[in-house]
Amino acid sequence: MRLHPATLQSLARDLTEGRTTSRALVEECLEQIGRADGQGAAAFTFVDAEAARLAADAMDKLRAARAEPSPYAGVPVSVKDLFDVRGQVTRAGSRVLENEPPAERDATIVARLRQAGFVIIGRTNMTEFAYSGLGINPHYGTPLNPWDRQGKRIPGGSSSGAAISVTDGMAHGAIGTDTGGSCRIPAAFTGIVGYKPTAARVPKDGCVPLSTTLDSIGPLARTVDCCAILDTVLSGQTHSMRDRNIRALRFLVPETLVFDGIDATVATDFERAVKRLADAGATIVRAPMQELKDVAAINSRGGFSAAESWTWHWPYIDRGAELYDPRVLVRISRGAELTAADYIELGQARARVIEAVEARLADFDALMLPTVPIVAPRLAELERDEDYSRINILVLRNPSLINLIDGCAMSLPMHEPGSAPTGLMLAGTRGSDSRIFEVARAVEGVLSAGR
Repeated sequence: MRLHPATLQSLARDLTEGRTTSRALVEECLEQIGRADGQGAAAFTFVDAEAARLAADAMDKLRAARAEPSPYAGVPVSVKDLFDVRGQVTRAGSRVLENEPPAERDATIVARLRQAGFVIIGRTNMTEFAYSGLGINPHYGTPLNPWDRQGKRIPGGSSSGAAISVTDGMAHGAIGTDTGGSCRIPAAFTGIVGYKPTAARVPKDGCVPLSTTLDSIGPLARTVDCCAILDTVLSGQTHSMRDRNIRALRFLVPETLVFDGIDATVATDFERAVKRLADAGATIVRAPMQELKDVAAINSRGGFSAAESWTWHWPYIDRGAELYDPRVLVRISRGAELTAADYIELGQARARVIEAVEARLADFDALMLPTVPIVAPRLAELERDEDYSRINILVLRNPSLINLIDGCAMSLPMHEPGSAPTGLMLAGTRGSDSRIFEVARAVEGVLSAGR
């Protein structure tokens, strides 16, 4: 499956200049979703075809009257099954919530997408309750990675269906969540762009929580600019998006932890990306970053995700543990072992790491590292629980560092066309979202030219 070439900007131009209509875009997406040989059935838990067509027709009428709410009015996007959409059941990729009443109102981010005129095409599949970086779902199926469907490789998670909805042209942007990499991991594994904002940037009401401390809501799309457009809508905050001269940018490549267990493909792609950026004039400093060594200890007993998910889930587990994916249940249940003192110590340890990392990054524009140290594994490699756990920990390790420091981060494709997708992560401290978007756009320009 080739990545659809359209960007949000090109679609907006096509709509404005009459080369397409919202209804045509929606029908194209629905056709892709419904393909018998496609991934629609596994990528979506619900397709809202009737409402999407009605919304598309409304946007076409508004555009004809020159009253469209934004340049992107009428563009179809998907939302993760964690978000409330009025009149729909929010299952969060589970069987646990399938008999809950439909949502009475839209989540704030869904309402903001509608206000900008985006068409919600459907709800995307995910790891149950977002508690894994692999994207496997035993209840609704697992959409396959477009790079190697014959080999049945995973899409990454937890926003698995979100990524596949974009790669396969079933939506032109997707909204996911990111608690430890759930936007960036599937973006890296499938060759698109994924963004994790500073957690407080986007309101989380109407979203089933995993960790109230670490949860972030972000976009997956085809380019940095596409993600910037969606982030602006989600957050209600604009980006300056100044053009950055690559020669003026300084990057820190941490030599601690993030390269442990790296495979040859990711290592080769990362070194090639670093060389291209250095040849273009960027300053790249490689140095140990001892602050990162503290993270493993902080998360050794499940961290914030275990403690905070247990608080939310225990009533459901108490009356129906058999409905849960066992691999998710075991991770949630670790939270039952944590005391109030443990939780307070987690917060104190996190604060120390944030302070140290912010001081270390003060002289740099961004941290630069591989998003994930391996290429997407095959489903067959994850059949045993011990292999699943080991690979899941490895996949989550690098991106989850940024959630712990309350930072923001972008995953960009760094592989050669036709080869295994790999991701380059650019990260900054909390509140540096606009700078990371500007830096990522400059880096994207260099890497795209090199490819």
